[in-house]
Amino acid sequence: MDQVPITPDGYKAITEELHQRKTILRPEIVESIAVAREHGDLKENAEYHAAKEQQSFNEGRIAELEGAIGAAQIIDPSTFTGDTVKFGAKVQIVDEETDEEKTVEIVGEYESNADEGRISITAPIARALIGKSVGDSVKVTTPRGQIDYEILEVTYG
Repeated sequence: MDQVPITPDGYKAITEELHQRKTILRPEIVESIAVAREHGDLKENAEYHAAKEQQSFNEGRIAELEGAIGAAQIIDPSTFTGDTVKFGAKVQIVDEETDEEKTVEIVGEYESNADEGRISITAPIARALIGKSVGDSVKVTTPRGQIDYEILEVTYG
């Protein structure tokens, strides 16, 4: 199995979610199934079917998290320095056409969240930024077309 880069914070978050799903959510779901069974005919028991569906989702997520933990390669970006973009960098960029500035953090795929500015290392913008330095211009192909960004600042940690 290939190793997947992840920050220490990302690793902590997925191990905490796994622990919560196994120790808290799993027993709650089992209890919900038991209570629903007591209501009689399982064919027409909506509570039972909903609890079984919830159990299936939870077990699938547990398997996904266990796979992520098994494949995780923890990389601590606070040990990096310089103005070249690497995994874990917080990169301030500006759209060269609109002058809109934004900051993105390049993280592992299991910890990305675009709404919070954390983008996966596999995302087109991250792939375009990796290896570039402050002052460089990068072209990013998106579903809306090509966007040119200039790198204003790179920080780690």
